[in-house]
Amino acid sequence: MKFAAAGVLLLAVILPAAAPPFDEPLRPQFHFTPPRYFMNDPNGLVHYQGEYHLFYQHNPFGETWGHMSWGHAVSRDMLHWQHLPVALEEDNGVMIFSGSAVVDRDNTSGLCLPSGADRSCLIAIYTGHRKDRQTQNIAFSNDRGRTWTKYAGNPVIDLGLKDFRDPKVIWHEPTKRWVMVTVLADQHRVRFFGSRDLKKWDTLSDFGPAGATGGVWECPDLFPLPVDGNTRDVRWVLDVDINPGAVAGGSGGQYFVGTFDGKTFVNDNPSDRVLWAEHGKDFYATSSFADLPAGDRRRIWMGWISNWLYANDEPTITWRGAQSVPREVALRTVPDGIRLVQSPIAELDTLHVTKAPATIAAAGPLPGSADIRIDLTRGEWTEAGIELSNAAGEKVVVGVASSPLELFVDRRQSRNGAPFHKDYPGRHAAPVRWRNERIELRVLFDRSVLEVFANDGESVITDRVYPTQPLDRIAVRPAGAGRPVVRVWEMRSVWAR
Repeated sequence: MKFAAAGVLLLAVILPAAAPPFDEPLRPQFHFTPPRYFMNDPNGLVHYQGEYHLFYQHNPFGETWGHMSWGHAVSRDMLHWQHLPVALEEDNGVMIFSGSAVVDRDNTSGLCLPSGADRSCLIAIYTGHRKDRQTQNIAFSNDRGRTWTKYAGNPVIDLGLKDFRDPKVIWHEPTKRWVMVTVLADQHRVRFFGSRDLKKWDTLSDFGPAGATGGVWECPDLFPLPVDGNTRDVRWVLDVDINPGAVAGGSGGQYFVGTFDGKTFVNDNPSDRVLWAEHGKDFYATSSFADLPAGDRRRIWMGWISNWLYANDEPTITWRGAQSVPREVALRTVPDGIRLVQSPIAELDTLHVTKAPATIAAAGPLPGSADIRIDLTRGEWTEAGIELSNAAGEKVVVGVASSPLELFVDRRQSRNGAPFHKDYPGRHAAPVRWRNERIELRVLFDRSVLEVFANDGESVITDRVYPTQPLDRIAVRPAGAGRPVVRVWEMRSVWAR
């Protein structure tokens, strides 16, 4: 029996999975999920020759963490994804942990096979994980990411450390070299390396400890952003996730704003100040796309929607784990200083079933996948927003509380019976402010996913919800005077039936 099962699972690695219905209970319809089995961090987000690539941490053999490999999918619009075979497989007991991918446009690595004037290829940079150490490695593809060859000279960096992982590589134009950002996870340090060829790396500097240090540091990212859209005022964002010790408990993301000269990152804020990327329980391991198409000046990232406290226990069938919608990130000056803001990419609106939304006056039906806009004005209410519910009495409340003034998602009554994990029930809150006497919310609801953006992404909460039957009703809170204006667009599924 064990031998037969192993044979079946081996085929899942060699061949792409047969097209699933993608309609299992709780499976999101416009968020990326794997065809089957376990998924966590997004890896290697890159655009190349007209395609966006999403690699992801994946167990090809089961619905819990293990046998880490890179799953793979491609898209023309970051919304509709084509699943491809596993890109980088566990090999001789070495698991493939998180990393990044770049377009080596000028064949600096010498690993590309030039075709006419095109000298480029894709290079993946990943952590090789053994029980006693973690090393940084590369692989290359000369067929648009369809097949991959691990570099014969791996590892390209070996510090002899057990917790040294998650390389994010960028091209730093002023110094004309590649820069790798990694974490010395248990030391709460980011280490920077530089290279001319992606194969030989020199240590540049360290950053940290700083910010939140209640757990290990993971999944760093580094990118420049203009402040308030002013290209003459550019800061660098160093994103570093932490597990555990996040603001809502368990895993979550923090970031630093400062300067980077190609060697050293300097934090603009005091080292003990913590800036959270968001305040939900389920947003981790963010990574931004490399090499967006010419003319697209956006910085877009995605994150894994789960929490390591219960990621292996989510009550889903055949698949486990989801990615956020792609989000555009920016720096905005707010009363507290320069802060990261994020919002769904504009392309998401193309999934609206109808051009005009349904306006909810008091209560009405809720589509299984919906884009919900809520306009709040000051009033006598103590809480204002929406309640999503079903006939079983399960409900999730999303809204704003007046005292203290905060955005919140309350999922404490979202699942009847004993919770599937003790750390699942909860109410998660984020600071929010009045802007011209208004607060605007955007709620992306997708069966088991909630992404909530306040005031164009100044405050964000991402939570998974797991009702025992679909949430199919929406009610406006409060019900009387001062109620918010609520508009709902049903969303199309991105999965072909």
